[in-house]
Amino acid sequence: MRTAILLVVITAAVGGAACSDTGKPAADGTTKPTYDKTTGKLTQLTYDANKNGKIDTWTDMDGARPLQSRIDTDEDGTIDRWEYYDEKGSLTKVGFSRQKNGKVDAWAYSGPDGQIVRVETEDDTDADGRTDKWETYVDGVVRTSAMDENGDGRPDRRLTYDQGILVLIESEPDPSGAFRKRVEVR
Repeated sequence: MRTAILLVVITAAVGGAACSDTGKPAADGTTKPTYDKTTGKLTQLTYDANKNGKIDTWTDMDGARPLQSRIDTDEDGTIDRWEYYDEKGSLTKVGFSRQKNGKVDAWAYSGPDGQIVRVETEDDTDADGRTDKWETYVDGVVRTSAMDENGDGRPDRRLTYDQGILVLIESEPDPSGAFRKRVEVR
């Protein structure tokens, strides 16, 4: 259930672009361009996404092409969403701070058609302040789940699923993080 809720939230968040047009006029003074003083090229745009008069979105620009955006969705002074664009200006991935602490703990990746193709999450399951579980979802179904079982900040075991069915267990990582032991599940 938690996974389904997370995917719905991320899907909704990715669906709306950082600078979407709601049909309302922009609030006075919040959409501001910044230009390079030497070249005259646009380098940043600020924006008020919810039209309440407070800047909540900062987009780095390369002329007319967006590079990345930083967004404070709840306007608490901490960035909680990051958007990255490709060379054509299309949204490719979105980072989220589900803990609202300014650190990315989930990523959603877009395919060529703009639809979400993969979601990756990071969790601190033992509340010690360090990530110890990583999951990847494809089409809303878990694809991989990796766990740090000894507290060193790196995955010690990875489970791989095919259409929600466990097919591979990997463990015993070498110093580079590559798993040495592989057990196929049938």
